[in-house]
Amino acid sequence: MNRDQLEGKWDEVTAKIKQEWADLTDDEVRRAEGNIEELKARIQQKYGETREVVAEKINRIMEGVKNDSAQ
Repeated sequence: MNRDQLEGKWDEVTAKIKQEWADLTDDEVRRAEGNIEELKARIQQKYGETREVVAEKINRIMEGVKNDSAQ
């Protein structure tokens, strides 16, 4: 998913991210302001997961959103 696609689906992506990481607050997501790298760093810091694990989960979420919108 490219940056333009991500911006168009940001609300859907972040809703699914908040489902995956339930302790992530709306404020923490809002502070990322559409920057997926910033959001990955916040998740990594809060949950102590490796950058690779966070990236893999977010990529899976983004692919799911992309596939849902393609149908």
